[in-house]
Amino acid sequence: MNRAQEQTARQAAPVAPMVMGLRLPPTFRALRHRNYRLYWFGQLISLIGTWMQNVAQPWLVYRLTGSPLALGLVSFSQSVPILMLALWGGVIADRVDKRKLIIITQTIAMTLAFVLAALTWSGAVQVWHVMLIAFCLGCSDAFDMPARQVFVAETVGKEDLMNAIALNSTMFNTARIIGPAVAGVLVAALGEAGAFTLNGLSYIAVIAMLFMIKMAPPEASAARGGSLARNLKEGLNYVRHDKKVLTLLAMVAVPAIFGMPYSTLMPIFARDVLQVGASGQGLLLAATGLGALIGALTLASLGNFPHKGRLVTGGAIVFSIGLILFSFSRSFYLSLLILPFVGAAMITQMSSTQTLLQTTVPDALRGRVMSVYMLMFRGMQPFAGLQGGTMATVFASLYGASNGAPLAVGLGGTICLLFALGVMARAPAVRRLE
Repeated sequence: MNRAQEQTARQAAPVAPMVMGLRLPPTFRALRHRNYRLYWFGQLISLIGTWMQNVAQPWLVYRLTGSPLALGLVSFSQSVPILMLALWGGVIADRVDKRKLIIITQTIAMTLAFVLAALTWSGAVQVWHVMLIAFCLGCSDAFDMPARQVFVAETVGKEDLMNAIALNSTMFNTARIIGPAVAGVLVAALGEAGAFTLNGLSYIAVIAMLFMIKMAPPEASAARGGSLARNLKEGLNYVRHDKKVLTLLAMVAVPAIFGMPYSTLMPIFARDVLQVGASGQGLLLAATGLGALIGALTLASLGNFPHKGRLVTGGAIVFSIGLILFSFSRSFYLSLLILPFVGAAMITQMSSTQTLLQTTVPDALRGRVMSVYMLMFRGMQPFAGLQGGTMATVFASLYGASNGAPLAVGLGGTICLLFALGVMARAPAVRRLE
């Protein structure tokens, strides 16, 4: 190799990012951007609190009612606003200052957490309170999630976008490990109200960080020139005419409806199937989060991996098989071994899908397209919660309380597996996506 070639190779080699005088591995290169770094750390603290509430809330509902259907109804209450409003949230995200919008939505979420905590501390909380608060939080999330998806791209630029998406998953799943583990201890020691209180306090971190972020004045968007309805139609037309995008979105929707209810039904696995209580439920969710964290870090390390389509289809298959195996397990420790594979496969599929969408969609349409993604991922959860809770109730009445949830999860995993295999056979172009 001559001197010119050596110089070119040195310039092309990845440079480890510097953060506060520390040289980080290329896996964390998006953290070299100050705005993204502030957002990442603030959101990490907030998400730990969110996961505390995600554990404590269903435990509270199941303690109050003892009903799998009630768990599904609460999940439905929080997710149905996303089904109704997420597309409009994407339109708004393409029209306004994302940072200001996120500050508003996070403040609303903080207030709701404190209200739920106060009701629970006082002993006055009822299931309808939880459902109403969940519904209001879902309304806020419908505008928050598309804005956050686009905001990440604005903090790092296209060069580090894929790495930032993977680090977002790392942040989410780090919180998914810490939050449930802490919540399990808190619920056992102080009751659900302690977890709700800490969740409310955790929002202060992300709101403070958002105020510290300095963004350039937003460029004029073409979306601001038309009506909201016209903007929405433009985004839907873009999605409708791209068959690969439609297939990717379908591969998000099916696992969301038939696979994800396993987390909604986790209190039943913890109490009735594995008999490990609230602390065991926290460890089960933390095991899933550990696997997802490992998967996210692996994706961040891959860089511009040229076979993202294979990651999407392969992740879907492993996720489905993992759910089926988990549904058969009656051992707490075996379940702890299976769930990390479920988490890793899920995050591999979802993050790869999001990366493919974000890097191919025009900037002016990114909010609207990502709102469709969120509609498929989170907006389908009303149907997921209802079908999961209903199937668990039906199977429990037929085969006993300890068999209802496992049979519901096993059936959902089988449906996800058959769909993933069908996509591999009927839409081979998805596997070739880069």
